[in-house]
Amino acid sequence: MAGLKPTDVLPGRGPALGTRLFLLLACSILLMVLDSREDYLQYIHSKLNIVVYPIQAAVDLPFALADWASTSLASRRQLLAENRDLRRQQLRSDASVQKMIAIEAENARLRALMDTAALMTDRTMVTEIMAIDLNPYRRLLTINKGSSAGAYRGQALVDAFGIVGQISDLGPLSSQVLLISDPEHAVPVEINRNGLRTIAVGTGDAQILNLPFLPNNADIRLGDLLVTSGLGGVFPAGYPVAEVNQIEVNPSQPFAHVEAAPAAELDKVRELLLIWPGDVQDQ
Repeated sequence: MAGLKPTDVLPGRGPALGTRLFLLLACSILLMVLDSREDYLQYIHSKLNIVVYPIQAAVDLPFALADWASTSLASRRQLLAENRDLRRQQLRSDASVQKMIAIEAENARLRALMDTAALMTDRTMVTEIMAIDLNPYRRLLTINKGSSAGAYRGQALVDAFGIVGQISDLGPLSSQVLLISDPEHAVPVEINRNGLRTIAVGTGDAQILNLPFLPNNADIRLGDLLVTSGLGGVFPAGYPVAEVNQIEVNPSQPFAHVEAAPAAELDKVRELLLIWPGDVQDQ
């Protein structure tokens, strides 16, 4: 075997490695030329593409999954942020709507008060409620007008619908108001239909006044309007007080059981009118 050259062929073996490489390169170039000019290998390409595609898909799958996960997470974060912003905007909008509703209700109450004041011949002044006494046995309010505004002890107050109460304790800048529904309060009233006079007494319930001094044969009916009689000099005459809604006659008792619903909205009122009757203004 000594003396063999690299290009020599051994017995029983094929061409040398260099020869094989040259033949493969020549075949490759030939095939490339034929494919580019005559498109002879298109059929083989299509078949090989079918075979190779699953491998390409398998190789690309991790990258596709990573891209999908990244996009999904980014989209989810964006959606959550947008949803949070929308909820905040809705909360602000709802708060604004509620404020507008409150303002509209306040404007309606003030318009009703102004309409009531326009019908009065007595001098009036608008006042606002500052506080409500939480004692369950009393019905008291605190208003933001006192002696510096010309208010006086015993002065009557009304809302847009009727008598509310009177000042029971006077201060320079604020006053305490005793409501007509307080158990210790009584209003001289008369039946608007026939002028029959009696007393309306508070019960502690904002929806009920009691008329304890009407005999069984008194001329009173359901729906009768009770107005201030002007007696006693506290409440000016002619202001609505209540409407009769219950009459019970017991022959064994000297007086009928009569109840009336206050005309004023005692449990809803926010603004009131102070009244200066004509005789007080002239003093």
